[in-house]
Amino acid sequence: SDENARAVATRAIAHGFDRETPLDRRFFFYMPFEHSEALADQDRCVDLFREWAAAHGPEAAERLREHLWFVERHHEIVRRFGRFPHRNQTLGRNSTEAEIEFLKEPNSGF
Repeated sequence: SDENARAVATRAIAHGFDRETPLDRRFFFYMPFEHSEALADQDRCVDLFREWAAAHGPEAAERLREHLWFVERHHEIVRRFGRFPHRNQTLGRNSTEAEIEFLKEPNSGF
């Protein structure tokens, strides 16, 4: 259902529904891109979340740091591996040696 979630989010954003939603709930429109294994979706997600964080103003920067860390971490993993290695076993995919080593690190799965 990830593809469906991205399609709905894409249409909603195109119609400006995210901007009509209260700021503290707006990020729900952007999460389908955070969970995508497509780098273009990850790029879009980072841009959307950075805009969302900036809209809160500088006084909220500390509070939003954790949100942005997770978004950037997802992006980094997909950029590095082209997918989320922590999904490999569930999806029946073989892990590379690099992925196996990565999965031993803290914060390697979500």
